[in-house]
Amino acid sequence: MQDEIERLFDEKPWAYAGEHFQMFAEFKKALNEGRIRAAEPDPSTRTGWRVNAWVKKGILLGFRMGRIVDMSVNSERQPFFDKSTFPVKRFTDTSGVRIVPGGSSIRDGCYIGTSVTCMPPMYINVGAYVDDGTMVDSHALVGSCAQVGKGCHISAASQIGGVLEPVGAMPVIVEDEVLVGGNCGIYEGTVVKRRAVLGTGTILNRSTPVYDLVRNTVHRATDDEPLVIPEEAVIVAGSRAVTSGPGKEWGISVYTPVIVKYRDAKTDTKIQLEDLLR
Repeated sequence: MQDEIERLFDEKPWAYAGEHFQMFAEFKKALNEGRIRAAEPDPSTRTGWRVNAWVKKGILLGFRMGRIVDMSVNSERQPFFDKSTFPVKRFTDTSGVRIVPGGSSIRDGCYIGTSVTCMPPMYINVGAYVDDGTMVDSHALVGSCAQVGKGCHISAASQIGGVLEPVGAMPVIVEDEVLVGGNCGIYEGTVVKRRAVLGTGTILNRSTPVYDLVRNTVHRATDDEPLVIPEEAVIVAGSRAVTSGPGKEWGISVYTPVIVKYRDAKTDTKIQLEDLLR
C-alpha cells in the first residue's frame, strides 16, 4: 500500500481507476482502525516520535481523488458540500464513543479510541488519532494528523493544530494524561510529553521559547526538532520584558509560556474532577 500511494502521489494519472479508489478505501479503513498513523511512537528518536510521511501523502491523495458532492441532510435548510472521499466518520452504539448531541463533526479517516467523549460542538479532522478515554470538550479542535494520547482532556475552545503539509513535518503530539486548559493552542509540530498540564490560555508553537523556572532552562524548537514540553510540566501563560530599544523604553513585555512547577499530589487533586465527566 505504501508503495502504491507514493507512486500515485508522485505520478498523477490522467484519471483514477476503480483499483485506485479501492486502494484508498483500504488505506482509510486502516486509518480509522488505528493500524496506520501519520506519526507514531519511536523510542530511538529524541522526541520519542517519528513521522510517517507516506500516510500524509495518502490523505492528500484522497483530497486529489475526491470530487465535491452534496453531503447535506437537508440541502435547503443546511447545505454541506465536501470531497466524496472524506464523508463524516460512522459510529454505532457499539463503538464505545460518547458523542453528545449538538453540532459536533468527526471526519472519516481518523482513529477514535474507546471511551472517548465528544462534547458539542467540537471537530476532529482527517488523520487525527485520539486514544482511549480522552475528552474533547466544547468548541475544541483536533486538527489533521494531530496525535492525542490516552486519558487526556482537551478543554473548551482549545486548538490542537493540524500539520498535514509539508508531509515530512512533525504533527502536533499530545501524549497520555495531558490536561490542556481552556482556550489553549498547541501548534506547529509541538510535542507535549505525558502528564503535562497547560493552564488556561497557554499557547505553544515552534517560534516561542518556554522558560522552565524549576530546572533553570529554556526549551526551544530548532530547525530540525520540534518544541518538546517535558513530562509532568505545569505551564502557565507568562510574559518577559523587552530589554532593548523602544520596547524597553515603553515598558513592553512579550508573551511567553512558563513552567512554574512539575505535577505533584496537589496538582492531581485539582484536576481529578475531570474523570467524573467521562
